Amino acid sequence: MKTDVEYLQFMWPMRHFLISCGDIDDKSNIIAASFCMPVSKEPPLIACAIGKKAYSSELIESTKEFIVNVPTKELQAKIYYCGYHSGHEVDKFKETGLTPKPARKLRAPIIEECVAHMECKVVQKFETGDKNLFVGEVIEAYADEKVVKGEKKIEYAVGDFPSKVYDTRSKNL
Repeated sequence: MKTDVEYLQFMWPMRHFLISCGDIDDKSNIIAASFCMPVSKEPPLIACAIGKKAYSSELIESTKEFIVNVPTKELQAKIYYCGYHSGHEVDKFKETGLTPKPARKLRAPIIEECVAHMECKVVQKFETGDKNLFVGEVIEAYADEKVVKGEKKIEYAVGDFPSKVYDTRSKNL
């Protein structure tokens, strides 16, 4: 016998990313996102789904850019903080102690503690249910030298399915 479930639980664990957006000299924010994926190699495109009501969604719509930062397992508590708190209410850089640094080509900051960065210019936006799907062209990508050489492995933060955030169909989980 089969029973109804929350479909997303079978897509977990997912990689966690920290998306930075805004302007390093003015308003900037970080949002934790798992719904990111490459969608084209040529041109290089990444799609990220961000909640329509999220402060980051407003900033990305305004600036037409975002940065996908790749965190390590050591940042797990900060990833969760950025996922559970709103940039409307707190300065996530200040509250987490994460360091905003200038990006190579965009106004949005990179997150210094992350091991790789993909600077993206928005080329399309789709409204998809409760999310905005931003498709960004990767105009610059770089990573820590040790990661590139394979001397340092990226161990992604993983955990149980976060039903508190994603439970949309079943209240039994």
